[in-house]
Amino acid sequence: MSTIKGIINNVFVKNIVIAIGVITLALIATFVSLNIYTNHGEYYPVPDFKGLTEEQFSQLIEEKGFRYNIIDSVHIDGYLPGAVIEQIPAPGSMVKENRNIHFTIKAIAPEKVQIPNLVDYSLRNAKVILESYGLVTGELIYVPSEYRNLVIQQLYKGKPVEPGTVVLKGSVIDLHIGKGLSTERTNVPDLKALTLEEAKNYSASVSLNIGAAIYDESVITAEDSIAAFIWKQQPSAETGERIPLGASIDVWLSVDTAKVSY
Repeated sequence: MSTIKGIINNVFVKNIVIAIGVITLALIATFVSLNIYTNHGEYYPVPDFKGLTEEQFSQLIEEKGFRYNIIDSVHIDGYLPGAVIEQIPAPGSMVKENRNIHFTIKAIAPEKVQIPNLVDYSLRNAKVILESYGLVTGELIYVPSEYRNLVIQQLYKGKPVEPGTVVLKGSVIDLHIGKGLSTERTNVPDLKALTLEEAKNYSASVSLNIGAAIYDESVITAEDSIAAFIWKQQPSAETGERIPLGASIDVWLSVDTAKVSY
């Protein structure tokens, strides 16, 4: 009986030893497989990608066995469009193979800005404002005006431009600057029935300016203000008055056609 128990005990112990051995071998095999798959314990230095374009750094990424991801693009001077500005991890960091490198690059599309309103600002202030927007002060054209050294009009590519117009950063803005009233005089033009834009163009052609533009209650929408016509002006053309070059004419506008009378 004791012999049988001994045999059973030996078989039981033997099976336990075998099971432990199998489990141990399985764990070792798994550990080795993971090491082979992940290159566990092997680290590689991250190159310095700063200043490289995507064509350049993508080739280096492939050679080093990394991957990359562009997380942001910004406008900044001193870099080529598309060049790396920042990277994560930093150059020299030790990372595993197949690690994702995150890049911030310089934006490829040129930066755009809105043209500020410069009218009625002094020339000095207008220059400061343009610079703060990343725009360049262009030609200064002095015109007769009762307001000396104030901006009378702003121009882009030779044409009057409205504040808020979107242009490329670095664009050149020309300025009409008041040089004071002239000793020369001219007849007051008749601006009745003209739109505000037409009146500005006509007044400029005879070296005069439009002063206040006053809309009546019939002008409600932006479309109304564009379509509105002048029904009254001060000084009036009917008096035959002659005014200095550069003087301003105040105008009243409406979309009510009954107000225009000759």
